[in-house]
Amino acid sequence: MDHIFKLFAFLILFGLVNACFAENGFGHCERVVKSWASSSLDREIGQEDKHTLKDLLFFLHVPRTGGRAYFHCFLRKLYPSYLECPRSYDKLRFDPSQQKCRLLSTHDDYSMTSKFPKERTSVVTILRDPIDRVFSTYEFSMEVAARFLVHPNLTSATQMALRLRSKAKGVSTLDIWPWKYLVPWMREDLFARREARYSKGMNTVEGSDPYDMKDFAMPLQEYINHPAAWDIVHNGATFQVAGLTNNSYIAEAHEVRHCVQKYKVLGKYVLQVAKKRLDSMLYVGLTEEHKESATMFANVVGSQVISQLNAPNTSLDTIENTEQSSFSDADPDSSEHQNSTSDRGASDATSTENGEAAESTMTVGKLMDTYEACISNLRSSQSGRRISSLKRIPVNFTKEARLQVPEKVLQQLRSLNDLDLELYEYARAIFNKQHKTSSLITEV
Repeated sequence: MDHIFKLFAFLILFGLVNACFAENGFGHCERVVKSWASSSLDREIGQEDKHTLKDLLFFLHVPRTGGRAYFHCFLRKLYPSYLECPRSYDKLRFDPSQQKCRLLSTHDDYSMTSKFPKERTSVVTILRDPIDRVFSTYEFSMEVAARFLVHPNLTSATQMALRLRSKAKGVSTLDIWPWKYLVPWMREDLFARREARYSKGMNTVEGSDPYDMKDFAMPLQEYINHPAAWDIVHNGATFQVAGLTNNSYIAEAHEVRHCVQKYKVLGKYVLQVAKKRLDSMLYVGLTEEHKESATMFANVVGSQVISQLNAPNTSLDTIENTEQSSFSDADPDSSEHQNSTSDRGASDATSTENGEAAESTMTVGKLMDTYEACISNLRSSQSGRRISSLKRIPVNFTKEARLQVPEKVLQQLRSLNDLDLELYEYARAIFNKQHKTSSLITEV
C-alpha cells in the first residue's frame, strides 16, 4: 500500500513539475512576443502622407498572389531598368545608403525596410485568400519540382541543377525564398515516390483526385501537416508582413515565430503589428479583385511614378545608366526549370521596353492598355509551362478539383491559417476604402 501511495505522490509531483515547465515556457514566449511587438509598433512612424509616393518603392511580394504580373506588367513598364535595385531573394545585395535605385521588388519580408530610410520608402503589397494561396503554393512547388523528373534519379537532377546555377548569370528559383526550401523538399519526394512505383512495377494511374495521388506525389493533407509547411507556408502572409519569416533580418524573428506557432493565443500580437503595417502602406491589392486592384494600382501608384519620372526637377538625370542591375529577369513566381535554372518565359512574354513612364506621352490609360496586353501574354506563357511540367506526373490541378477536397482538410487549413484569414479580411477593408477613394478621384 505504501508503494502505491509513493507512486501516486510521484505522479502528482511529476505533473506539477511539467505544469511548471509549461507555464515557464508560455511565460517566456509571451514576454518575447510582447517585447518584439511593442518595439515594432514603436518604430512605426506617423503616416500622415502615406498616400504620397516616396523616393523608393518597395514591392513586398507575397508568393502566389499574382505579384509577378504586377512586377513585369506594371513596375517594369514604369521604371527604367537602371532605377531597379538589385533584387535580394536570399540576402541584401546592395548598400541602401549608397544605391540610387528607386524600385525594389522581392519576396523578402517587411524586415527588409529596416535597411532603408523609412521616411523615404513607400511599401505596396497584394494579399490573396489564404486557403487558395496554400493550394497555389502546393501546386507551384510540385510544378517546379516535376521539371527535374526528366533526369533518371535525384542525384543526377541535383548535380545538373548545381552546374547550371553556377553558370547562370541570373537567379534561379532555387535561390529564392520560399522556393529554395519548398522545391527541393518536393523534388526529393517526387523521386522517392517514382522509385517506389518502379520497384513495385506500377505503370497504371489509379484515382482521379490530384490532391490525393500518393503513389505519384505528396498528398495535400500530408503536405500541410509537414513541419516545412508549418514553418513557411501556414500564416505565411502574416509573418511576411510582420517581418517574421525564416528569411527575416530581425535577430529574434525565429523565436517569435516559433512561440506564436506553439501558443496560438500569442498570434494576436503579430496580427496587431501586421495590421499596423498594412495601414501604413501606399497600396494594398487583392488577388481576387484583379481588375479593380489593377485599376487602383495604376491610379494610385502608376500615376505618381509617371509624375515623378517626368518632373522637370527630377534627380534622375544625375543617375548614370551604368548603375543598372546585373540581375536577370528571373522572378520568384517564374518557372526557371524546364531543364535549366533560367527563366526565359517571363522575358519573352513581356519583352517590350522597360521604363515607358519616362516617356512624356505615358498616361494612366496607356499604362492600363500596356498592362492588359502584357498580362495576357504572361498568362499564356505560364499556362504552357505548367502543362508541360505536370505531364511528368498525372495530376491536373483545377478550381473544380479544389472543390472536391474533403471538408475536414479545408477545416484544418482554416485552423492552420487563422492569422492569415483575419489579416486578409482586414486587407479587404483597407482595399474597399482605397477603392472608394480612388474611384472618387478618378471621377473628378
